[in-house]
Amino acid sequence: MPLLSRDVTTPTEEDFSQFSALVNEILSVRRHIDLMKWLQGSLQQYLPHDILIAAWGDFHLGLIHYDVVSSMPGVRSESAVAESIAPLLTGLFDRWITQDRAPFTINVNETGFTWDGVDVQGPIAEAMSSMRSSLVHGINDQRGRHDCLYVFFSRFPKRRRNESNAVKILLPYIDSTLRQVELLPNQYANPPVVEAESPLVADNGPLSDREAEIMKWVAMGKTNGEIGSILNVSSFTIKNHMQRIFKKLDVFNRAQAVSNFKRHYTQSDAARKLSQDA
Repeated sequence: MPLLSRDVTTPTEEDFSQFSALVNEILSVRRHIDLMKWLQGSLQQYLPHDILIAAWGDFHLGLIHYDVVSSMPGVRSESAVAESIAPLLTGLFDRWITQDRAPFTINVNETGFTWDGVDVQGPIAEAMSSMRSSLVHGINDQRGRHDCLYVFFSRFPKRRRNESNAVKILLPYIDSTLRQVELLPNQYANPPVVEAESPLVADNGPLSDREAEIMKWVAMGKTNGEIGSILNVSSFTIKNHMQRIFKKLDVFNRAQAVSNFKRHYTQSDAARKLSQDA
């Protein structure tokens, strides 16, 4: 694989053809089953692994979302327990940061990967105990304002020498492929609370307390996903709120909404506080 390695051998036409085919396969990924087939298919030639755990969010606050992809029986995102998987991911993330966000590998003994201090049972914990090595790398999402961590676990105790270089090249493609797949409800660190939603209708009335609370977070630059994590609701719920807010404020985008909100609502809040203090 000279195309993705430090091998001085000039890549052949076949090497470029195989890499091009791998990238083109991304276009057909739409469901979790498609993602699993892609990861366990051609990608194995460059990054062999048995389990991939992708995690994103605010690792320092513990607001972590995750996706578990594997062909091993029962090893799925819906089988993961946030309270047990978060400590492992946080520890790996901290190490990635201390190593200047460079990829690194970990080799373990015959006990495999475990969660210290947590009583864990189930197919994922059992599978993790059979893993002997991992390759870790991440991406800093400047637009979404959060970090994404990817951990490739393998039953083989030694990683190939060129994998650190390969993951640097391939991770942006893996990241974009994962973003094409819709989230499952339990991929959140905390299960989102489903709020009762009224039909979206034109409304020029004042913002509700909930809508005003959301706008305060929007004014701070938070995304729908981040606000959903803070308020413990789904990003879809926040999106619905934002649509109603746009109608009420008579705006078309978030920047206009923030400007309108600061001009009218923050001033009215200050006036109300003065009247209460009088």
